[in-house]
Amino acid sequence: MDNNKFIHQKILLNELLNLKNLNNVKIRFNLMFEGVWDPIEFYKNGDFQTMLNGQYHNYSKNKSYKEGQINIGLVRLKEKNQWLLFHIGLVTKDLNRFNTVGYEYQALTQYEKYFGRLVLRYKNTSQNMVRLATSVINQCEVLQILPDTFDNDLFPGYEKVNISWSELSRVVTKETWRTALENQKGVYLITDISNGKMYVGSAYGDNMILGRWKTYKKTGHGENVELKKLSFDYIKSNFKYSILDIFKSTTDDKTIIAREIWWKEVLQTRQFGYNKN
Repeated sequence: MDNNKFIHQKILLNELLNLKNLNNVKIRFNLMFEGVWDPIEFYKNGDFQTMLNGQYHNYSKNKSYKEGQINIGLVRLKEKNQWLLFHIGLVTKDLNRFNTVGYEYQALTQYEKYFGRLVLRYKNTSQNMVRLATSVINQCEVLQILPDTFDNDLFPGYEKVNISWSELSRVVTKETWRTALENQKGVYLITDISNGKMYVGSAYGDNMILGRWKTYKKTGHGENVELKKLSFDYIKSNFKYSILDIFKSTTDDKTIIAREIWWKEVLQTRQFGYNKN
């Protein structure tokens, strides 16, 4: 038996795309959009226009592309050296603009089946985000083709929850999160990343943690006195949410309240945070 045929062989990006003239192709490794260094969040929130604006952005002096060039758009994932393909397009017109979107373009529809599904591995060692395909495409390894478009919003476990407001607003609609949060009473923590202030809250009413967090999605403040003093936009930009304690749905509410009080004392959120009582 020839054991060599069972040896894992890498599948490279262009083995799928089959682009003929690589001298006319560029790849853009998007590390951020609009100053945000977590670019995959734009994809998960469906803000594709911001991503495309970044893909076709010119800096102050150098042009990213030429008319007639094909460009491949990759966005960095949170996993090290992993990228998601979100766009392949053709530059149809050079607008001769800088520090803004510099081109008109059209998506190449024959590759759309891979958009949001093709995950690559590539170790980026350059500060230049726009690269000639001839220099990097043979280092872009296909890791997987997802069965559906990228989501990555599976519930990670109670002890690993640490999410922004935008993430919270999205995951409370996801099945794995809903199942986990609507069946548990608990004590949660809100942290203001701009100043370090914290708020300790408890959940034991309808839909338990899920019910409380859906209220934060809707109002931002959740009817909490000190949080009402902050604007919704401020909350959206600066609040993170985590879980301190979880309890079965049959646990007496007094136990939950006692733990909430204990955490307020430990974290001193009355003296230095947003807890009023």
